[in-house]
Amino acid sequence: MGVIIDNIGLYWNGFLTTLRICVFAMVGSLILGTLIAACRVSPIPPLRWFGTSWVNVFRNCPLTVVLFFCAFGLPEIGINGAYFVFGVLGLVLYTSAFVCEAVRSGINAVPAGQAEAARAVGLTFGQSLSLIILPQALRTVVPPLGSVIIAMIKNSAIAGAFGVGGDLFDVGEVLTSARGEAALPVLTGVALGYLAITIPAGLLLGVLERKVAIAR
Repeated sequence: MGVIIDNIGLYWNGFLTTLRICVFAMVGSLILGTLIAACRVSPIPPLRWFGTSWVNVFRNCPLTVVLFFCAFGLPEIGINGAYFVFGVLGLVLYTSAFVCEAVRSGINAVPAGQAEAARAVGLTFGQSLSLIILPQALRTVVPPLGSVIIAMIKNSAIAGAFGVGGDLFDVGEVLTSARGEAALPVLTGVALGYLAITIPAGLLLGVLERKVAIAR
């Protein structure tokens, strides 16, 4: 524990950087995943094909390959940026496929009569989806979305290996490689940092799930 206490400032900065990665990736993947889910249930065939292709590609592609593509492939075609941006982008692209499937399962769970009633009063597909279907669907997908978000937080450690810098993964490397500290206490501190994010996130999602269940 002495290593953790002596380097508490370094761990704190790493915790904040990792938290930033997780927040940006969570918001981005929820937005993108919901849009892809809308494409998957769209009555327009090209949009359905696009949504299906997106899910099949990113859900079946290893996260490390997605991160390699973002960090080292995009600069080769003239798209440059900080590794922080590339790390968040890779997490968003990868996680959005799983968010999409969770949201789509919720959409499919909404009774078909809801969509038929929306069409009967003259609502377009976009209006019925955003005003009628999605609000009901999102209530049913809190548990699977929570699992996806927790997995994304843990996957942020892989993003840290691609040179994001300053995150908890980087703190572990700096202390073990550059400063020669013992690996066990250093990695214990890193694990505690991730637990400080995942446990409160799980508790918050549990509270949200209970509130939604009461509302239903």
